[in-house]
Amino acid sequence: MSHATTLRAGVIALLTAVLGFALPTFARAESCTPGPEAAAAEPASTLAAVVPANKRTKANLYLSAKDAGPLIAEHAKEILFVDVRTRGELMFVGMPVAVDAHVPYWLDPGPHSFDAEKGSFALAVNPHFAADIDKLLAAKGLTRDAPVVLLCQGGGRAARAADLLFAAGFTQPWTIVDGFEGDPAAEGPNKGMRTVNGWRNAGLAWTTKLDPAKMYQGD
Repeated sequence: MSHATTLRAGVIALLTAVLGFALPTFARAESCTPGPEAAAAEPASTLAAVVPANKRTKANLYLSAKDAGPLIAEHAKEILFVDVRTRGELMFVGMPVAVDAHVPYWLDPGPHSFDAEKGSFALAVNPHFAADIDKLLAAKGLTRDAPVVLLCQGGGRAARAADLLFAAGFTQPWTIVDGFEGDPAAEGPNKGMRTVNGWRNAGLAWTTKLDPAKMYQGD
């Protein structure tokens, strides 16, 4: 079984178990993909085995952008979908139309935070991140036991955000492992460019016209 098939099977099994409903959209996917019955036999540990170390989380709950799109569309009322990137990323790169809200994991650095030794700006974790997620869940009539799907550029930052939530008592912090832009191509004419996967490359709806109601108002 390929890594992609194993990942999809693990997602079906885990989501069916924790959300309490079947996933007909996934079950009707290509014939080579096992349905929920076959997926139930897949050990949950296989999911972590195909996720890179820097994208793994303590909750071990992962989705690919391709699978997250239809899942969120079909179960929007039961899921909180959050973009954890910076304001600048959303403004210049765009964001999924389906996102419920923007809550940055890293706050935008000030002009005096440049670290000359590292050649980058020093970043600070948003101290209100968990509290902000609590407020968003409450606004949808959900609790910390509801699925919270987190999206960043390529999956690594969402993993750190998921660990923060898990440590705070949120039971279902899911990450989109390929993020919004996807992983860089390892070879070929597009080597180094984020053309491999991710929300944008999966053909899912996204926009550069930001919705004021979804933008982060903290800090």
